[in-house]
This record gives sequence, structure tokens and C-alpha cells, in this order.
Amino acid sequence: MNQFNSTYNISRSNIGMEAEVERLQVQALMGWEKEFRHLKWFGLSDGMKVLEVGCGPGFITEKLVDSLPKSKISALDIDENLLVKAKQRLNKASDTNVEFIQASVYDTGLPDNEYDFVIARLVFLHLYEPLKAALEIFRVLKPGGKLVIIDLDDGIFGAVEPKIDHFHSIIDKFIAMQGKAGGNREIGRSLPRLLESTGFSNIEMDAISVHSDLVGIEGFKEQFNPKRFEPFYKKGYLSKSDFQSIEKAFENLLTNPDSYAMMIFLLACGTKPV
Repeated sequence: MNQFNSTYNISRSNIGMEAEVERLQVQALMGWEKEFRHLKWFGLSDGMKVLEVGCGPGFITEKLVDSLPKSKISALDIDENLLVKAKQRLNKASDTNVEFIQASVYDTGLPDNEYDFVIARLVFLHLYEPLKAALEIFRVLKPGGKLVIIDLDDGIFGAVEPKIDHFHSIIDKFIAMQGKAGGNREIGRSLPRLLESTGFSNIEMDAISVHSDLVGIEGFKEQFNPKRFEPFYKKGYLSKSDFQSIEKAFENLLTNPDSYAMMIFLLACGTKPV
């Protein structure tokens, strides 16, 4: 069994760990201002005790520490290698406002009713058992505390111009691969029901767009880096024409001044009843 109980393991990244960390950094930061604006709208404020699950290399953790100087931030991840990188990134932060926890989101080992606010960013699409994870988060939240899940839904992925041949077919194949592996690349549409099933109330949902003309093309280039997809082509999950379409999209993003891209992220918030 996968020790992470998740489809994501950075040590298996097709582009190598260091390149994957760089990709995660660009991905995390390109939408941060909008995400933080929404987090505050959902109720996040300085002075709260905040848990970030699936913190990875700590890019969002660093932003939370900088933006919430009076808050106590707990950054949790099951991957020891990623936590090492997060600790190195946050070594300037005071011991009083950030702590790192190596644990599974399914079994955090944290006390009941401990946190005011929990953030799970691009975590739930990878989870084998999303309800089990949501129940664990519900347990550690204080009554009145909130969970915000930031995730994607490939059914409304976004857009790439010039258009990619076989785009929807390629997306469907990745949805199917993720599902076969135990995750869900269409998790976004299910988030309200997931929160309701867990016991959350006052459920809200919103979406944000991230456009390359506004935040830069770099993050989008890495999303279409052919090296990420080559193993799927070699194993037969993608056809030759599928792979060539991805290569063409990547080339356009690198060299074509008329090329641009947009991604949609979904945010769902639930409150633990008092």
C-alpha cells in the first residue's frame, strides 16, 4: 500500500524532485493574492491558530507566516523530505509562530478542538479517502472553526490559446488515470457535498481565475512541460497525437507571443457547528 494513502509522492515526480519543487513554487505563488483575499473573506484573520495540511515545501506556509504575524501556524505533511525543505525555507520564522508536523491528514495526532482555521490546498484531489481526511480535520477544529479547501476540477480546467488538439480527450484521460490511481481530478464539484457529509455547516463556494497575462507565463509553462507527460505516453496512456499536442502547447507558451493560458481554482468553506 502507498504509505501516503494518496496519489501524490514527490519522489516519483517525472521531472525530478528539484524541478517539481520549482513547479510547486510557481503554482503556489501565481494565485496567492487572490487566494489570500478569499481566505480573509471566509474569515481568516491574524491571531488565529491555523493549520495548513499538505504544506509541501512550505511556499504557502511562508506566505501565511508573513501575512499573519500574530497567528500560530502549524504546517503538516506526511513527507519528511518536503518538511525538511519547508523548515529550511522558514528558518527565519520565530519558533513561536510556526511549527512543523510530520503526520497523515487521516491521522494527525493533534488534539480535539485545537484550531480556528484549516487550509487544504491541492490536497483532496490526491486523497484515497477524502471523507476520512475531512472528518479528521473536523475533529481538530474548534467549534465555530472553518475549513477551506482550495482545489481543482479538470472539467472546468481553464483555457489555453492557441487551442490544443484533442484537449478534452487528453483531460479525460488524466481524469481517468487519477481515478484509477485512487484520486479525483474532478473533486472540485464534490466539495460542498463532502463538507456537508462531514458535518460542516454554512457551506460556501467560490472560484478564482489565474491568467498568464496577469501573473506571468512561467507557471503555465511548467504545467505543460512535456517531461511531466512523457512516461504516460511511453506507457500507452497517451497517444502519440496527444503527446504531440502537449509538446505544441508547451512550444507555444515558450515562443508564441499570442499564446496565453488561464486556470480555474475552486474554494469551498465549511464551519464546524458550535
